[in-house]
Amino acid sequence: MLTLLLYVLIVGLVATVLFLLAGALFGRSEELGPLPEGTTATVLPVEGISGADVRALRFQQVVRGYKAGEVDWALARLAARIDELQAQLAEAHAAGAARTGGPEKS
Repeated sequence: MLTLLLYVLIVGLVATVLFLLAGALFGRSEELGPLPEGTTATVLPVEGISGADVRALRFQQVVRGYKAGEVDWALARLAARIDELQAQLAEAHAAGAARTGGPEKS
């Protein structure tokens, strides 16, 4: 019985050493290293945010959901773009109303 236990312990020790050695040599099979603390992979274009950009958004996951700072940043950018588009739409409606001589109906 003691011999069997000794064999199991030796096999476990050898397996642990091989695992640690393989991990040190080959890494964790990640294409890219982990992001440094305080950085994000969440990106949006500077101008001309499209629906595809929003659908492609990915947020860093933390213990209780997504990183709040990243989500807040993305929502602020999207809100600014929506405000910009609404202002352009209002200008287009005003220009159309000025050309036709009356208020346009939506």
